[in-house]
Amino acid sequence: MSLRILNASARDGATWVSRSFALFLKKPLAFTALFALFLFAALLLLVLPYLGPVLLLMALPLLGLGFMIASRSALSDGPVHVGQLIEPLRAGNPTAATRRTQLLKLCGLYAGATALVMLASDAIDGGAFEKLQLLMASTRDAAQQKQLDTLLADDGLLQGLLLRVGGTALLSIPFWHAPPLVWWQGQGIAQSLFSSTVACWRNRGAFLVYGLAWTVTVLGFAVAAGSLFALIGAPQLVTLAAVPAGLMFSTAFYVSLLFTYEGCFGAAEAQLEAIPAPE
Repeated sequence: MSLRILNASARDGATWVSRSFALFLKKPLAFTALFALFLFAALLLLVLPYLGPVLLLMALPLLGLGFMIASRSALSDGPVHVGQLIEPLRAGNPTAATRRTQLLKLCGLYAGATALVMLASDAIDGGAFEKLQLLMASTRDAAQQKQLDTLLADDGLLQGLLLRVGGTALLSIPFWHAPPLVWWQGQGIAQSLFSSTVACWRNRGAFLVYGLAWTVTVLGFAVAAGSLFALIGAPQLVTLAAVPAGLMFSTAFYVSLLFTYEGCFGAAEAQLEAIPAPE
C-alpha cells in the first residue's frame, strides 16, 4: 500500500483532542478498563527484577497500537475489549507473522533507546532523581527536608531532568506513528521510523496545538477542581479527585493517538485491507 502523508492544519491538533474525549465518552468504562488492565499488568511486570522493566518499556508501543485498534472499532460502533490490546500478537497467518516480528523488534528498539536515555540521565545526576522521588513520596522530617533542599539545588539534578524530558520527547517523534505503520502499512522498522519523523515534522503546527490543548485541558481541570473544593471547604478532596481524573485523561490521551495517525496518514478504515485478520 502506498503511503501518503497529509498536511494537517494547526487547529486540527485541538480537534484531535476534542474528538478523543467524544469517543472516550462513547465507551468510557470499556476504554478505562483497557488502561486500568495495562496498569495492573505493569505493576506485575515491575515485580520481576531486570526483565520486568524491559518488558514494560517494550509494551508501551503495543499499548498505543492496541488503543488505536480499539478506537477504530469504537468509531464504527464496534466493541472495545481487552483482546484488542494484544491483537497484533494473536494473528497467525504468514503476513501477520512477518509484521508481528517487525513490531516486536520495534518494541525492543524503543525499550533499548529509552533505557539508554535513563542510564545517561542517572549518570549525569548521580542517582539524585531517584532519591528525589523517594523523598517526595515519603513523610519528611527536618533532616529529610534539608536533604531535599540540597537535592533541589544540585545542578546535576536539573541536567539529568532536562536529558530525561528532552531525550524522551525526541524519542517519541520517530516512534509516534511507527507501530501502526508497521502493522497497518507493512513498513519495515527503519522506514516506519522515518515516515513517523517526517509526518510529525510536516505537521509540527498541529502537534504543537495538540500538546497545548492537552496542557490547557489538564491545567484547566486542576484549577476548576481546586477552586470548587476550596469553595465547599474541602480542599483535601483534590487529592482524591486527582486519581480518577488522571485515569480519565491518560485513557483519553491514548484514544487520541488514532486521530493523530489519521490526521497524518488518512482514515484507518481505508487501510483495513493491509491488516492481517487474527486467526
